[in-house]
Amino acid sequence: MKAVALIAHDNKKQDLLEWAEYNKLTLSTFKLFATGTTGKLISEATDLDIHRYKSGPYGGDMQIGSDIADGQIDAVVFFWDPLAAQPHDVDIKALLRICILYNIPLACNRATANMIISSPLFKSSNPSPNTTSTVSDSKGVHHESQGAPLDPEETS
Repeated sequence: MKAVALIAHDNKKQDLLEWAEYNKLTLSTFKLFATGTTGKLISEATDLDIHRYKSGPYGGDMQIGSDIADGQIDAVVFFWDPLAAQPHDVDIKALLRICILYNIPLACNRATANMIISSPLFKSSNPSPNTTSTVSDSKGVHHESQGAPLDPEETS
C-alpha cells in the first residue's frame, strides 16, 4: 500500500480539506500521514485513518522528512501558501528539498495532487520511488529509476 503525506498551511487547509473530501474513496486506498492539525481536520471530515505527526511548526514537517529518508513515504501532497511568510520556513524548504532529493512525487496544488493519486504509475505495485530498479519501456530500452541519493563522500 502506497503511503501519502498530507500537509497544508493555515490559509490552504480548507483547500486541502475540500480536495480530500472529493477524493476520499481514492485516498482510502493509501496509507495516510499528516501533520497534526491538518490530519485532525481531514480525519474528522472524512473518517479516513490518518497517522498524525506533530504540527508543522513543532516538527511535523521534519518528521515527514525523516520518514521520506527512511523510505516510508511514497508521495507528498503539500498545499503551501506562497503568499504568506511562515515562521518555520527553513523546515518547509528542507521538506521540499528532501522530496526532490529522494525522488518523491510532490503536489503543491489540486491539479498535481489529482495527477499523482490517479496515476497508474503511482498506483502500481512497482517498488517505492526510493528503490533502484531497471524498467523496460515498450521499445525494450532499459531505464534505471532514481534511488536514494549517493553519499557525497562516495562520489568524490
